[in-house]
Amino acid sequence: MCQLLGMNCNVPTDIAFSFRGFRQRAGVTDQHSDGFGIGFFEEAGCRLFLDYKAASESPIAKLVDHYPIKSLNVIAHIRKATQGVVSLANCHPFQRELWGQYWLFAHNGDLKRLPRGIGKGHYYQPVGTTDSEQAFCFLLENLRSHHDTMPSPDILFAELKVLTSALAGYGVFNFILSNGQYMFAHCSTNLSYIVRKAPFTTAHLLDEDVTFDFSTVTTPTDRVAVIATQPLTDNEVWTKFEPDQLIMFIEGEPVWEQRCLHTRKTAAITESTTSEPHA
Repeated sequence: MCQLLGMNCNVPTDIAFSFRGFRQRAGVTDQHSDGFGIGFFEEAGCRLFLDYKAASESPIAKLVDHYPIKSLNVIAHIRKATQGVVSLANCHPFQRELWGQYWLFAHNGDLKRLPRGIGKGHYYQPVGTTDSEQAFCFLLENLRSHHDTMPSPDILFAELKVLTSALAGYGVFNFILSNGQYMFAHCSTNLSYIVRKAPFTTAHLLDEDVTFDFSTVTTPTDRVAVIATQPLTDNEVWTKFEPDQLIMFIEGEPVWEQRCLHTRKTAAITESTTSEPHA
């Protein structure tokens, strides 16, 4: 399967250190070499870099590695395709507009038992052939059908919990979702996070012999949450998500956490099934 990386913080921060270790898992320390993507929110805009080449070899990934873009929210993904072609259209994160905002979504898992046509809504339809993009379209289609404008964060979290529970009933559904203000992360199997805040210390990457002292680039009020499929450092304490747990991060800290009980009972999901390719 694939691997996920996310960052949510209270001040614009670059993800260069984490991404340096993360991209080594795309062919060097692991086998996630069927494409990569990384998206940076910058105010109302979003920079999105995608390549069907491995992140460890891609010139685009090397550019990102040496370009310290500062952002409040970042989502990255490295792909290992078990079904579906290796192509740019199937690279995560996927991007759509909802309520006048860009949304990014990346998925690690297998939802090949999804009902036929689940992601083909009135407003949102998949471009590629992954179940991941179908799930993303399903989430946004349902949110848009319930609200003309952005709801409060507590209502948004509650509705995402219901939709996540419905989709997770069809397979493995680890994902990271963000609109540039909030970040949502759900764990079916593997996902961990760390919140870095004062007093900042030195961190050492697991996948490359690189150490960085965060105290040299931060202030006492900075707070940065990093989410990854597997911990990226070997000298810090990472918190492992519980199975079926959905967490909402705001300004670098987990604000709401809840278990998502699997259910297939939702008006938008029927019981007809199909085998769809996944990421």
